[in-house]
Amino acid sequence: MAKSKMTVAEMIGLFLTPDAPVQVTAFDGSVFGQEQAPLHLEVKNSRAMYYITENPNDLGLARAYLQGDLDSPELLPGNPYQVLKELMSLRHFVKHPSKMELARAAGAVFSHGVRVPEPPAIEGPSLAKRLTEGIRPHTRRGDAATVSYHYDQSNDFYRLFLGSSMTYTCAVFEKADGSLEDAQWHKLNMVLDKMHLNKGDRLLDVGCGWGSMAIAAARRGIHVIGVTLAEEQVEWAQNWIRQEGLEDLAEVRLMDYRDVPESGFDGICSIGMMEHVGYKQYPSYFKEMMDKLRPGGILLNHQITRTNSHDHKRAGGFIDRYIFPDGELASPAEIELAIQDTGFEVITQENLRQHYALTLKHWTENLQEHWDQAKPMVGEPKARLWGLYMAGARLNFELDNIQIHQFQCIKPDPETGTDTYPLRPWWDR
Repeated sequence: MAKSKMTVAEMIGLFLTPDAPVQVTAFDGSVFGQEQAPLHLEVKNSRAMYYITENPNDLGLARAYLQGDLDSPELLPGNPYQVLKELMSLRHFVKHPSKMELARAAGAVFSHGVRVPEPPAIEGPSLAKRLTEGIRPHTRRGDAATVSYHYDQSNDFYRLFLGSSMTYTCAVFEKADGSLEDAQWHKLNMVLDKMHLNKGDRLLDVGCGWGSMAIAAARRGIHVIGVTLAEEQVEWAQNWIRQEGLEDLAEVRLMDYRDVPESGFDGICSIGMMEHVGYKQYPSYFKEMMDKLRPGGILLNHQITRTNSHDHKRAGGFIDRYIFPDGELASPAEIELAIQDTGFEVITQENLRQHYALTLKHWTENLQEHWDQAKPMVGEPKARLWGLYMAGARLNFELDNIQIHQFQCIKPDPETGTDTYPLRPWWDR
């Protein structure tokens, strides 16, 4: 960028007080803040400024970071948690510039030409673009496209940070210093306990991922059908089932849950899938679960939630374009209401927020540890993306901006109501 009426440092000074604990050095030679600050940021070129001016939110910042236009010497690309935490602390030093100051800053950027730089190649299409291509949110076609976008990556890449359990959902730790693998298998067995499933029972696993629940259930002698819309997951799960010699008990299909022809299941679990369903589809989703369960059967629904009912359901621009297209979150109260209105009795509701923060800590540390392997598998921008997403998610769970809940629900028996539910709670079995 040629010399302008405002330097990058002056623009930053419109938004942050001089004592903000950050130093920013820019491509135009200007510097904001003190060298002894705990956080140092580098604005490497003018493209970063155009990205941020066009989208002065998480999307603009993410574009600049993923392209390498915005960086920090303190940053670990597989685990940028500490830098994100330092950035979050800057909210106490934010100023609100006047409209005149904002116009002056925008004028300084655009005085060098009005440019709209191409987004990173790994960015997904906007909602408007998806609609023009006939991909409507939360339809069969829409769900298949968005799930494939997120999960049909390299299985070997996912294994770098998920570990041998290949379980991409919140683990449950029996102790804070426990291993990720132990916590994931503990979670899977806890879910099976909550459904009160025994040898010979039938389980439907909706959004089964790479098959860890199918493996855990089959090892108990439970007959399980898992369904997912991601081809890479099906291939991995089928191979795993064969290696374990569990083909007579476990099956994983490339199939929409709405197309499963079987019914009368003793239990249904949905672990980390509801984020894709869409809030307005909750009634039809829970009715589908109700219709597939036998009377007295139990649904275990495990999903990320918003902390209150007032927030917008849709995810922000960064999450929508890069992580979960069409993803939506609701509050636990809204979810429980939808479950009850379908006719289920909610037996327990459990918040596992702190467990997910700890899970994400393990995942990002694993990704950073294997960073040199991760980059060639998916390319550096995508590897950076996963580090950014998971570290940001960890921070939001820690700050209680989002939560994760398990709902244990029973389908009443018309003859006995819900008296078939064991009197002893799952944790005392």
